Amino acid sequence: MADPIPPKSRLPAALLPLATPIFRWIWIAAAASNVGTWMQNVAAAWMMTSLSASPLLVALVQTATTLPVFLLAGPAGAIADIVDRRKLLLVTQGWMLAAATTLGALTLAGHTGPVTLLLLTFALGLGSTMNGPAWQATVPQLVPREQLASAIALNSVQFNIARAIGPALGGLIITLWNPGVAFVLNAVSFLGVMFVLWSWKGEPQHNTDRGESVVSAMWAGLRYVRHSPELHSVLARTGVFVLGASALWALIPVVARHELGSTPSGYGILLGCLGIGSVVGAGFFSRLRGAYNPDVIVLVFTLLFAAATFGLGYLNRFSLLAVAMVLGGVAWMSVMSTFNVSTQIALPAWVRARALSIYILVFQGALAIGSWMWGEIAARSGTRTALFISTGVLVAGLSTAWRFRLREVKERDLTPSMHWPEPAVMSGLNPGQGPVLIQVEYWVDRARVPEFLHALHELERIRRRDGALRWAVFEDPAQPGKYLETFVVESWAEHMRQHERMTVSDREVQDRVDAFHKGAQPPVATHLIAVR
Repeated sequence: MADPIPPKSRLPAALLPLATPIFRWIWIAAAASNVGTWMQNVAAAWMMTSLSASPLLVALVQTATTLPVFLLAGPAGAIADIVDRRKLLLVTQGWMLAAATTLGALTLAGHTGPVTLLLLTFALGLGSTMNGPAWQATVPQLVPREQLASAIALNSVQFNIARAIGPALGGLIITLWNPGVAFVLNAVSFLGVMFVLWSWKGEPQHNTDRGESVVSAMWAGLRYVRHSPELHSVLARTGVFVLGASALWALIPVVARHELGSTPSGYGILLGCLGIGSVVGAGFFSRLRGAYNPDVIVLVFTLLFAAATFGLGYLNRFSLLAVAMVLGGVAWMSVMSTFNVSTQIALPAWVRARALSIYILVFQGALAIGSWMWGEIAARSGTRTALFISTGVLVAGLSTAWRFRLREVKERDLTPSMHWPEPAVMSGLNPGQGPVLIQVEYWVDRARVPEFLHALHELERIRRRDGALRWAVFEDPAQPGKYLETFVVESWAEHMRQHERMTVSDREVQDRVDAFHKGAQPPVATHLIAVR
C-alpha cells in the first residue's frame, strides 16, 4: 500500500513531523482517542442528568475528571522521568481501557448508578493524569529538534479537532442509542494508541534514576523549576493568559443557547470553528516562530483572542460570531503552542516530564479557577459583562511581559555532557550516605575577581537547579586570589545524578568559570561525606 504522506521535500514546514512514521501514527491514534474522550465526557454529563436531578451530582462529573490532575500531576511527572515512558504509556492506556470498558458494559447492562459513574469517571481521570506528562515528554523523542515546534502545533490541532468532533459525535450517539455505546467506543479508541505504542521500538529516554525514588524525583523537579528563570516566565504567562481566556471556553455554550437561541448543532458549529482556526494557525505557526520572538507572537495573538472574546459577548449574528471563533482558534493555538514550545525546548531529558507536569498543573488550575470565576460573574452580572471583563483581563495580562519575558533558548544544547570525572572513593560506599560537601578550589587574578564572581554566580544557579541544597563561595584572607566554591547535596547518589544532569550548555558556563583559574592544573574538586 502506498504511503499517503508525500516526501519531505513536498511537505510544508508545518507538516514535516507527519513525514516521520511513528509520529504520524501516534498523531492519528491520539486524535481518535481524544475524540473518544470528548464523547465520554459528553455522555457522562448527559447520563448523570438522567440518573439524578441534583445539580451537585452533575457538577461532580467534571470534578471527577479534573480532580486527579491536582492530586497526581507531581507524581505522574516524576514517574515518567524515572521509568521507561513507552511502558508507562502502555500501562496508563491499559488502565483507561479497563475503566472505559467496565463503564460501558455496566451502562449497557443497566447497572450504572450515580456513584458508579463518578467512580469510573474518576478512574479515567487518574489514567489521563498519569498519561499526560509522559505523553508530552515523549514528543521530542519522535521528531528532530528543529521540527519540535511544528510537532507541538500539530498535537494542538488534533486536540482541537477532537474537541470539535467529539462532543457532536457523542451527542449523536446518545440520541441514536445510549451513553453506554459512547463509553464502549471510547474504550476501543485506547486500543489504537496501545497498538502504535507497542509497535514503536524507539530508544528509551536518557535515564538518571540510579535508584531515585518518586518523592526524591518530585523534589528534584520542583528544585529545577525553582532555579530556572525561563520556566518562571512560561508558567506565569500561561497562568495569566488561561485565567482570562477560560471565559470564552466556559461561556460559549451559554451564549449559543441563551443569547443566540441556537440548537446543539449550532453550539457544535461554533466549537468546530475554533477547531478550524486551530488548523489554520498551525499552518503558519512554524514560520511565525522563525520570524518573530515568542513575546511578539504572544502579544499579537493574545490581542486577537481578546477580540474574539469581546466578539462572543458583543456580536448577535451567528455568521459573524463563527468568524470570530475561527480567529479565536488561530489565537488560542498560537499562544498555547508558543508556551508549550518555550517549555519543551528549555528542558533537558532527565527532568522534562516533571517540569511539564507543573506546566499542566498551572494550565488546568487556571482553567478550572477561571471557569468557576467567570461562571460566578456571569450568574451575578450577566454573560456579556463577564466576557467584557475577561477581555480586559487578557489585555491587562500582557503587562506581565515586562517582568516575565519569554527567553529564546534555541541554541542551547541540552544533551548530557558527561564531562565530570568519576570521583575516586573507597569501595563499598553506600549511595545513600550524605549529606555530601563538594569543594572546588580556584586561583584567580585579583584584577579579574569581579568578572569571576559574576560567572561563578551563573554557575551557582546550575548547581542549585541540578541538586545543590546549599551553595557559597569563600575567599582565603591569608592567600589573596584563592577562592573556594562549596555546595552541599543530600546524598552520594544525588551527587552522581548531578554528574549525569550536566548538559553541554551547562558545560559552557563551567568552562567560562574555569577560564579564570590561573593554576597549571584545572580547579581541584574534593568530596566530603558527613559522618554520623
